[in-house]
Amino acid sequence: MMPKSDAAPSDAAASEAPASEVRASEVAASEVPAKGRSTVRSLLRLWPYVRPVRTRLITAAVVAVIASCTGLLFPLVLKWMVDGPVADGDEAGVWLGALLLLLLGVTEALLFGLRRWLVARPLASVEAAMRADLFRHLQRLPVAFHDRWASGQLLSRGTTDLMLLRMFLAFPLTFLLVNGATIVVGVIILLGQDFMLGLVLLAPVAPMVIVCAYYEGRYSAVARRAQDQVGDLTTVVEESVLGIRIIKGFGRHRSQARAFRELSHTLRGTELAKARILAAIYAVIMSLPEAAIGAALVLGTVRVADGGLSAGTLVAFLSTALALRWPVESIGFLLAMTQESATATERYFEVMDAEPEGGAETVGGGKAAGVPGGGGALTVGGTEAAGVPGAGGTKAAVAPGGGAEAVGGAKAAGVPGGGGALTVGGTEAAGVPAGGETKAALVLAHGTSAASDGAAPSEAGGLRFHDVEFRYPDAPPDAPPVLSHVDLHIRPGETMALVGATGSGKTTLTALVPRLHEVSGGRITLDGEDITAMERERLRALVAVAFEEPTLFSATVGENVLMGAEDGAGEAELARALDVAQADFAHALPQGTDTQVGEQGLSLSGGQRQRLALARAVVGRPRFLVLDDPLSALDVHTEALVEAALRRVLADTTALVVAHRPSTVQLADRVALLSGGRVAAVGTHQELLRENAEYAWLMSGTEATETTDAAAEEAAR
Repeated sequence: MMPKSDAAPSDAAASEAPASEVRASEVAASEVPAKGRSTVRSLLRLWPYVRPVRTRLITAAVVAVIASCTGLLFPLVLKWMVDGPVADGDEAGVWLGALLLLLLGVTEALLFGLRRWLVARPLASVEAAMRADLFRHLQRLPVAFHDRWASGQLLSRGTTDLMLLRMFLAFPLTFLLVNGATIVVGVIILLGQDFMLGLVLLAPVAPMVIVCAYYEGRYSAVARRAQDQVGDLTTVVEESVLGIRIIKGFGRHRSQARAFRELSHTLRGTELAKARILAAIYAVIMSLPEAAIGAALVLGTVRVADGGLSAGTLVAFLSTALALRWPVESIGFLLAMTQESATATERYFEVMDAEPEGGAETVGGGKAAGVPGGGGALTVGGTEAAGVPGAGGTKAAVAPGGGAEAVGGAKAAGVPGGGGALTVGGTEAAGVPAGGETKAALVLAHGTSAASDGAAPSEAGGLRFHDVEFRYPDAPPDAPPVLSHVDLHIRPGETMALVGATGSGKTTLTALVPRLHEVSGGRITLDGEDITAMERERLRALVAVAFEEPTLFSATVGENVLMGAEDGAGEAELARALDVAQADFAHALPQGTDTQVGEQGLSLSGGQRQRLALARAVVGRPRFLVLDDPLSALDVHTEALVEAALRRVLADTTALVVAHRPSTVQLADRVALLSGGRVAAVGTHQELLRENAEYAWLMSGTEATETTDAAAEEAAR
């Protein structure tokens, strides 16, 4: 995640709300969809995951229905026994009836065991597939998404919510069908045995349906709130574990425990609210059927005494009614789990529905598509030009409004306003509007660039910012942009140092190059090619980044460094990168470069982590290198060694280096001063020391007039 430490203060304040406010807004927002959503519609979104295993699930449901209906045969056997062998004193008949009951019981148990075996493996596969898709999608979501979402909320969706969905598919989904079928068959049997007593048992149906419908929406809202609060609690735990050194260092364990206790108390209150709603549902669902069975028992006993009903029929009727108790009483429990599962489905797809980072994007508002070979696509003023072959970085720039240019023999027709045409590599691009400052980038198969304004290749190459503007997506509309009208050109093979006060936008500017954030206006080009017309995978293969806050993963030293290299990189590349970053300490670790660095690399010092992050940036020999103050955690002697090795790397690449110290600035060919989100000055270190007061103050803490003599003396040397 890109840090926002260099964003403009007003923008940073707007984009970083306190955690308590974020949680409160999330909880408030979470209650909105519960009122207008459809439980069935939410759960139907699981169908793509269930479809591959539908055969086994349907088979399991059929087996469960048969098993459940087998239990309804018990009352019929009892009726036969009471009216037959028992009434006639037939001992052999009684033993036969007992044997039938035993066989029915064993059959029912075996069928339910078969059902569980049928669903175990496919449901584990469904959960694993959903979790894998969630993780894969999280990797493709833009940094702005991760800036807004608490990590605990994402973790709870990948653990608790998916567990709820697996339980729903294994139990409520099946048994809503099974119990429904059992109730229908049981009611038919009851009405067939005695129609009047059957109507008595059906009397509570209407009140139960009304109560369930009334409490459904309430329970759904409370269940959503509880699941969001679990995410908040997970966030606090994660932050406390990762920040345990800060908590202990400042003695803040009591305040953290208090925050955790408050969230736990809030979650406890929400769970109690769920329990109260469930208690009300259970009270109705359990009491009304029991009252109906009691009424049927009294009425049936009276009829048996009057001779209007046989004792066997009454026993069978009551046995059937009692057999239906669990299917009826479980409705409340199953509906509650269904509501929680629908909420879990919504929470899961809230993340899955978030728009991921795209590939090649538009230049001027249209769609880029169909570019074989990895070269991106062309869009001019909202018009799509597809099928442009190419894999290199060649650019043909079109100046609308007149004339015709040809590069490689292709034809572009229908350019209104000037009658001109552009041809590139055998591909036709039509409908390019004229006027204004519209430009189109066509990727060819070579490594050169041609510009319509006649610029030399060196002028179009390198890393270039064209009138770039940026504001964070969640910033207020009236907030000033973090970056405004940034025009900067780093020539091929040149190293540019980026200097500015804290909050001037340096880190934000570096984040725009690998498209961790998208520009709000203007464009950025690499060797003349707009980065929005490039696939992100290709862009990030060209650009390597080392951040001010180094992040290491729970892996070995070698695995962390080689993350920046192509597949197949080995010991030679690793050794070279460690040498450049002066990270030879890695060889002295207990298992050398195979040593596990632990979570966040906290088993290493800050300087060691920073050197490994720098090694990761240079191991792939990138064409473009973006370094965000990569030497800030190093001592003076190590810094000098790293700078000496880094000069060799920078000689072969185009680099943008954020610098706060004169020693780092010395690595650069030129320096750009960023002030208030704008480029205030560009020049050599000595030129800016002499001519720019703000730069002189940043570099030495004194005014320009006090450093002129020192700068002149340094230049003379």
